[in-house]
Amino acid sequence: MKKLFERRLFMSAAAAGLLIASVSSSFAASPLKLEFVTHAAFFSSETKQPKTLDPQVFVEDAAAPEATGPQGIKHVAGVRPPLIDQDAKTSKLFNADHKPLGFDLQSWLSAAGTVTISEKDGKVTLEATFKNLQPNASYSLFENHFDTKPVTFTPMDGAGKTNSFTAKTDGTASVTVTLPSMPTHDNAVLVIYNSSGQPHGMERGSIGVGAHHQIIARPE
Repeated sequence: MKKLFERRLFMSAAAAGLLIASVSSSFAASPLKLEFVTHAAFFSSETKQPKTLDPQVFVEDAAAPEATGPQGIKHVAGVRPPLIDQDAKTSKLFNADHKPLGFDLQSWLSAAGTVTISEKDGKVTLEATFKNLQPNASYSLFENHFDTKPVTFTPMDGAGKTNSFTAKTDGTASVTVTLPSMPTHDNAVLVIYNSSGQPHGMERGSIGVGAHHQIIARPE
């Protein structure tokens, strides 16, 4: 009787283990579904800026001296990072060299999108949709690595070959990319606007001059 009881106890424990493993496997396979937010809001919150600003683009200000912005981007005199809650949304935007970007602050901040990242049979796939991007403009998807100091960046595909895309004439885009691994809270999906007109392979490009962080999505 004792052996029978021990056997049943063992089988129950084994069954429970299988159930837990099954649940864990199912949970691990659940896709990540994320909403993009403006990089301006994300950066300002993460770095505890006293006022929400965008360190990646610039507005004209005759009183602004040549300086290095809060994200280490050097800009010429006459421009400065826009203050999101103070500067007019109709303010024209420029790069760090005072070259016009061709659109205003409202257009820049309107970019939005969603991303789903799923894993099946060892393959991790990112699917993203966007709206309110710049028509026919060049964009690249990069991965932030917050677990490195300083933060580092790599192409979402790991190779810089399939991580870039061109927005349609109506500012929408749909992108599918195979990833090297499933992102965690240590990572983020970053959308870079290539004002230079082309992607830069394994590199993000000249940040603030020919490439600009626009929207970002970070797993919880």
